[in-house]
Formats: sequence, structure tokens, C-alpha cells
Amino acid sequence: MKYFFFLFLSCLITTSSIAQEYIDLEVIHKIRQEGLKNSNVEDLAFYLTDAFGPRLTNSPGHRNAGEWAVRQLKTWGLDNAMMEEWGEFGKGWNVDKCYVAMKEPYYFPFIAVPKAWTGSTNGLISDEVVLLDVTSEDDLQPYKGKLKNKIVLLRSTADTSPSFDAEALRYTKEELEEEAKQSFGPSNRYSSNRIAQYRAWRALNNKISELLEEEGVALLIRGSRGKHGTLKTSGGGDAYKPEAKMPYAQLDMAPEHADLMARLLENNIKVTVEADVKTSFYDDNLNSFNVVGDIVGADKKLQSELVMLGGHLDSWHAGTGAVDNAAGCIVMMEAVRILKAIGYEPKRTIRIALWSGEEQGLYGSRNYVKNHFANKEEGILHPDYDNFSAYYNIDNGTGRIRGIYLQENDMLRPIFEQWFEPLSDMIDHPTVTIRNTSSTDHKAFDEVGLPGFQFIQDPIDYDIRTWHSNMDTYERLLIPDLQQMAVIVASFVYLTSERDQKLPRKESPIGKE
Repeated sequence: MKYFFFLFLSCLITTSSIAQEYIDLEVIHKIRQEGLKNSNVEDLAFYLTDAFGPRLTNSPGHRNAGEWAVRQLKTWGLDNAMMEEWGEFGKGWNVDKCYVAMKEPYYFPFIAVPKAWTGSTNGLISDEVVLLDVTSEDDLQPYKGKLKNKIVLLRSTADTSPSFDAEALRYTKEELEEEAKQSFGPSNRYSSNRIAQYRAWRALNNKISELLEEEGVALLIRGSRGKHGTLKTSGGGDAYKPEAKMPYAQLDMAPEHADLMARLLENNIKVTVEADVKTSFYDDNLNSFNVVGDIVGADKKLQSELVMLGGHLDSWHAGTGAVDNAAGCIVMMEAVRILKAIGYEPKRTIRIALWSGEEQGLYGSRNYVKNHFANKEEGILHPDYDNFSAYYNIDNGTGRIRGIYLQENDMLRPIFEQWFEPLSDMIDHPTVTIRNTSSTDHKAFDEVGLPGFQFIQDPIDYDIRTWHSNMDTYERLLIPDLQQMAVIVASFVYLTSERDQKLPRKESPIGKE
């Protein structure tokens, strides 16, 4: 009987030791001290936003920022730092000039920005505005044959009413507790209703674009989403692709300004607008790149295994891409700087990656995964697939880390919960949720069965004010939050590198029906 008791006790101890993660608190202390007392976050934020400006994929600003990032990684002592081309993306694009104002019934300067990868006006143009009042495809018929060389206005559908609630928010303890209780399933960032509305809007928008292309309009002014002087922008379809022809000139305009013109026109008051829009396309190098750099593993047996961290370097062009996603690049660059500064020699190789083409469809990260780890379409696994441990991503704005999404990998819950413990005073109710989150670069890893994770972050005013907007500038960055994120990411990367085993992963979908 005693034999069985001691056998049971031995199994219990063994099980407990397997479940317990080893955490060197001295290293965590050094990471915290370096990240909070010697932070480079402000300098990194300045260069990635103010110094280089917008970083639309393959634009001059994007390439300049990539070259600077490589130099910075080399300065800190990272190995193999480079701009690694991943394949063909398409044309670069830049705004050279944008002026638009109302001349009649009175002079009024407008807030507007060209849509990415759209064309120029024929110098300074001036004409009456035609309001395109459509809610369905049938409404387009009366405009056929009447829009050649016209300035056309599409009013905004944005809610521009006053805001009575705070725009910038942090998660409450109750909200995080509810998130931790969630079962398998996606994060509910977008409701099914919202998705259906977007699809219907997109279908109508495609029909409008076809009509305006056929008619040969001089300029399209589109009332944007947003309010209070904020406008959201995006691209002119697939015009960046090499085979695409030059689109006509198009502007996204602050909704209040577009709606001002619409109301005047609806009340039979003539509106005249003058505009001068000049944009440039770049097709000398159609390939795009990711910035990569390594802290090479010191353990000869484990240095071929990889721990990755990253965020997307590309941005939209209405602002300087501060929150989306200089923030993620700042945090990840600071995290590797911290690890180098404290003299940490990882067991596994740590690789930072700053992606391109995220805004157009995760092109940089998906092609990196395809080139290095797995080709899902062809069912091919590359040798480094088995050497991969984890990828950590930041792309939810400037808000501090409050936890992590498990991407339905419940094997990681006890591991991550233990890793958050020595950092819990910095996080305030650290939360581990089973759910998926999507729409950014960790999905490139997750969709081929590699452990890829996005952190839960305080939303601040990301969706309302900064995401894809002209307000996405340096001022929207919360420097203390970025410092907190860098410390936590550096700690997670360190802990991943030091484990005896790679992180447990879900079953690979490669080769599955």
C-alpha cells in the first residue's frame, strides 16, 4: 500500500513540476529597469511618425523608414538585419499636392485627402458640383451620359452627431473578467450586422466606381467616415497592382464638409469647387519587403529554433501612421533593444519582423510564412516549420497590454497565466482569453498552425478617432503605454526563448481536407 502511495505522490510531484514554468525574476527585473528607466520609445516614435511621415506600402516614406529601421537594428547589435524582399506587391504611390475649396456660394477651405493609388486632376480645375444621390444600383441610371469631366460628390453616411461619451476608453475589470470566461470563438470586434452592411455598401460602391470610370469624371469627392474634423481614408481598389490602369482623381473629405455641399445642392443652391490634386506612382521596383533582424541563439542545440515578434511598418497616408501601426513597430524595436541592452543571450534565435502590405491583405507576413515555413495552398512544410516556437504581434493601437488571445490554443493558458504573474502590477487584471482575434499579421502564422498571438490592449480611441484617419499622428501615442508594452513583450519573448520545449501548438492544418 505504501508503494502505491509513494508512486501517486511521485506522479503528483512530476505533474506539478511539468506545469510549473521556470521564470528567472532577475532577468524580468532587468527588463523592467531597462525598459522603464532607459526607454528609447520617444525617439523611435518621433522617427517613425514625424521624420518619415506616411508609410504607404512601397511609397518613398515606407522605404525610407525601412532603411532607417535596418540601421537602427544594426546599431543595437542585431545580426542579419535587412530589408528582405518577399515578392511582387505593385506600384508605390505618393501625394504631391492636394488643394480643394468651395468658391460658391462663398469661399470655404475643405479638409480632404486623396484616396491611395488614385490619379491627379488636370492641373487646377473649377466647376459646379454634381451630387450623386444613390442608395441602390437603380439610382445610377439617370446619371449616365451626364458626368463627363464633372466634379462629383458622394455625401457621407457617417454619424456626425455630438459625442456625449468619452472617446478614449480603458477596459474595466468587469469587462476583462467577462473576456476571460469566453468560450471558443472569434473576438466580437465586428458584429454580423456590421459585416453585412459593409458588404452591401461595397457592392454598391463597386457599381458607382464602374459608372464614374465609364463617364470619365474629373474628380470624385467622397464624404468619409469620421466626425469632428476626422476623416477615414483607404485605397482606390486594386490600383497598386502592376496591370491596373491609372484611376481618376478621388478625394476622401471630412463628412461635415461633404454634407455642407450636399445640403446646399439639395436646396438648389449652386456649389462651385476648385481643386488641384497631384499624385505620383512608382513602378521602378514592384517588389516589397519586410525588415528583419536577429538576436542569434547562444545554445548550439536550440539556436536553429525561432521566437518571433513584429508589427506592420506600412500605414495609410492621411496621417503619419502613429497608432496604426508605428506603435507596434516602436514596441517591438524597443523590446529587442531592451534584450540586447541587458546583455541577454537567448537559447533560441529571436527574430523581429516589421511587415509591409498589411493594410492591403497581410501580404508581407503571409508571404514571409509562405517563403520560410509553410505553403498552405500547396501543402508544403519547409524545414523551419518544426523549428518555430511562437510569434507575438502588436497592432491594436497605443493602449497598454491587458492580456493575450490564445487563438483557441487552451494548452497555453497555464503557461501565459504564469508568465503574467511577475508583471501583474503593470497590467491591472491580466487576462488570458481562449478566443481568436483577427485582421492582423499573427493570422499569417495561426492559419498554418504556428503559434501566433495578438495581445489584448486598451482600445483608447482607436476605432473612433485614429484608425486609418488624418488624426493618426504622434500626439495620439501614449508613451507610458508603449513603454509598458515593450517590457511585457520583451519578457514574453525571453520566457519563450528559455523554455526547455517550444510552445505547444494546435494540430497543423497543412495537408488536411
